[in-house]
Amino acid sequence: MSDALRYEWLRIRTLRSTYWLTGLAILITAGIAFIIALVTRDDPMTAVIVSNVLLGGGEFATFIPIFMAIMGVLAVGHEYRYGTIQPTLTAVPQRSRLLTAKLIVVAVVTLVVVAVSLLINTIIGTIFWGELPDLGMEPLNEVIPGYFLMVLLWAILGVALAQLFRGVPSAIVVLLVTPLIVEGLITGLATIPALDWLVPVVKFLPFTAGSRLIATGTFETGPGGPDFELFDRWASGGVFAAFIAIILAVAWYRFQTRDA
Repeated sequence: MSDALRYEWLRIRTLRSTYWLTGLAILITAGIAFIIALVTRDDPMTAVIVSNVLLGGGEFATFIPIFMAIMGVLAVGHEYRYGTIQPTLTAVPQRSRLLTAKLIVVAVVTLVVVAVSLLINTIIGTIFWGELPDLGMEPLNEVIPGYFLMVLLWAILGVALAQLFRGVPSAIVVLLVTPLIVEGLITGLATIPALDWLVPVVKFLPFTAGSRLIATGTFETGPGGPDFELFDRWASGGVFAAFIAIILAVAWYRFQTRDA
C-alpha cells in the first residue's frame, strides 16, 4: 500500500493541472470573499455574512467543490487519456490498492485546499471586520465541518466517475450537467402544480441534498412555492454520500472485473 501511496503522491505533485486547479480554486474563492467582505463591512457580523465570506459564496460556494472534483477526475482520467494505466498496473498490480491510494491522496489534498481557503478567507474577513469571527456560533459550527465534508465528497465523486467512464470528458459532463441543469430542471418543474408529484423527489436529488451541508437557513422556493421538506443537514449529506458510494462501488467492481 505504501508503494501505491508514494506513486500517487508523486503523480499528483508532478501534474501541472494540480497546481492550476488548486491555485485557481483558492484564488477565485478569495476574490469572492474579498468582494462580499468589502460590501458588507458595515453590516452586523451575522452567521450568513460570515459563511458567505469564509466559503466564498456561502450556499453558492461551488468553485472549490467543482475544481476538486475535476482534480479527482484527472487523478484517474489522465491514466486512460495518456495510456499510462497499463504501466501503472504493472507497477502496482493490486487494483484495489491503487484505487484506494488515489482516493486517499485526492482526499488529503482536498482537505488541505479547503483548510487553506478557509484560513485565507478568514484573514480577508477579519481585515474588514476588525475582529475574528466567532466560528462557534450557530450554524457556523456545523456549516464549516459540512463544507469540508461536501468538498471531500465531490472530490471522491470525481475519482469514481472517471474510473466508471475510464476517461475525462464524460465524468466532467456528469459533474457539471447533473447539478446545474438536471436537478435544477427537476426542482423547477416540481414548483408547477400539475407536476407536484415531483416534490417528494427533490429531497433525494444528490447534489441538492449535498448543498444542504453548508446551508445557513431553510430551503426557500419563493412565495407560493411548494415545501420540499428537505432532510436536515446531516441526513441530506447522507443522501449525497449514499449516491457517491453507489457510483464508487460500481466503478470499483468494473475496475476489478474488466480489462484496464
